[in-house]
Amino acid sequence: MAGLVTTFGSGSMTNSLDDLKYARCILAIGTNTTEAHPIIGMNVRKAVRKGTRLIVANPLEIDLVRDADIWIQHRAGTDVVLLMGMMKVIAEEGLADDAFIEERCENFDAFRQSLNDYPLDLVENITGVPAAKVAAAARLYAENHPAAILYTMGITQHTHGTDNVIATANLAMLTGNVGKPGSGVNPLRGVQGACDVGALPNVYPGYQAVADDFIREKFESAWGVRLNPLPGKTLTEIMPAAHEGRIKAMYLMGENPSLSDPDSSHVREALRKLELFVVQDIFLSETARLAGVVLPAASFAEKDGTFTNTERRVQRVRKAIEPPGESRPDWWIAAQLARRMGASGFDFASAAQIMEEIARVTPSYAGISYRRLEQGTLQWPCPTDEHPGTAILHTELFSRGRGHFVPLTYRPPAEQPDAEYPLVLTTDRSLFHYHTGTMTRKVKGLNVFRSEELVAINPSDAASLGIGDGEMVRVVSRRGQVTARAGITDSAPPGTIAMTFHFSETPTNEITNPALDPVSKIPELKVAAVRVEKVGRVPVKTA
Repeated sequence: MAGLVTTFGSGSMTNSLDDLKYARCILAIGTNTTEAHPIIGMNVRKAVRKGTRLIVANPLEIDLVRDADIWIQHRAGTDVVLLMGMMKVIAEEGLADDAFIEERCENFDAFRQSLNDYPLDLVENITGVPAAKVAAAARLYAENHPAAILYTMGITQHTHGTDNVIATANLAMLTGNVGKPGSGVNPLRGVQGACDVGALPNVYPGYQAVADDFIREKFESAWGVRLNPLPGKTLTEIMPAAHEGRIKAMYLMGENPSLSDPDSSHVREALRKLELFVVQDIFLSETARLAGVVLPAASFAEKDGTFTNTERRVQRVRKAIEPPGESRPDWWIAAQLARRMGASGFDFASAAQIMEEIARVTPSYAGISYRRLEQGTLQWPCPTDEHPGTAILHTELFSRGRGHFVPLTYRPPAEQPDAEYPLVLTTDRSLFHYHTGTMTRKVKGLNVFRSEELVAINPSDAASLGIGDGEMVRVVSRRGQVTARAGITDSAPPGTIAMTFHFSETPTNEITNPALDPVSKIPELKVAAVRVEKVGRVPVKTA
């Protein structure tokens, strides 16, 4: 959000998933697409089979590498240097789209000057990628129009995550790859709809700023209340405040931070200090077990509503079965709590009425209604009842007017390997489980494929530590330690190990780094300094 708002004026995916078939080149950076977004990964592979060129930039040898024309295996946390080095090649070799830059962008001269700080020998030294490969990737991306960029949390989950996102936007603008089919900057997100309707601390629905007096007065009039003019706190600010006793109560819906947040043992300590802790979820998660009150929610199949996916596409979901037991839809529970606390404006009888309110106060959703969604999906912005929806953003103007180039200075990760913690831990995903496994770990068939955590470790590192494939190891950081089985594999480069966080038996995020990006407040889950110690061999689990 922060990076793309700065450069484009809007923090959402610029294009549609169907656009990938029009791309002549795809740069997939910081995304294990086939594991974390398998349908999108399938679309990438379809495009490649039809001639689209593919560049994969990832510290790990992910499955998508098999389809790539070029695989850039840069050191974790060096994305800014890699992308700025590519842009230096593009600018110096006359591959930039000068007409696009002149017509639609600003601050280019300052940005072009900043590229002098990234000679390719320095880029090679920092990233570990040969200069010739950096240059080849730059040419492949710049010479094949249109070109699309895909990224996920391998870009964002760093102390310089906002800079990483800005770098992808700079690259797209430099080559004119914005506002046309098959191009754009496309974050693959799992929380698009929640953010759209205001589940962020600094904006109301539709990304309307809390700090803007005019916007705040609009919502005060619509809701008949007085609103705080100060932005709220992010999740990564809320937990320390709870630990320090500055937050007394918490109402948590559909999240499992005791496994998903960095330095998660510290998070659990914070939750235990709350005077009131309420969790609303469809299963009794590890976090819900810490709550004083648990409110049983309905699953997607047990309620009416909408989902908005990563391409800004609003889709209807219809109740297929009745909620079991005392479980109820999330909106109903929240509205009942508000009414019983004396609040007005929560007299909703259905999810459809809530969508009507969203449309009234959110310009980008103003033309979206259940009536229209019965005929098919719609992509926002959809400002009127007659509007067909918007497949591609920034076609004529950027949301902010002109696209803004931003010079960038490389900042290394907050932790670097040293004698005590000589390896880098990066987190990854498995195709067979989602997030903290609250739902997928309950599916017997998925546990047949993957039933426990595996520490991906390079054969050379394993040999130096005397670790055999399948042996139990202890992974230790400055924040704690976890135990899991070693998986010896070339997919992890020497000096780097990889783990998921799907398994409560191995709470990987107890050892990840809670250091934050100063702008977005996202933690640096992708780089932590660790050491690995041999524990021994235990029997393999069976499902």
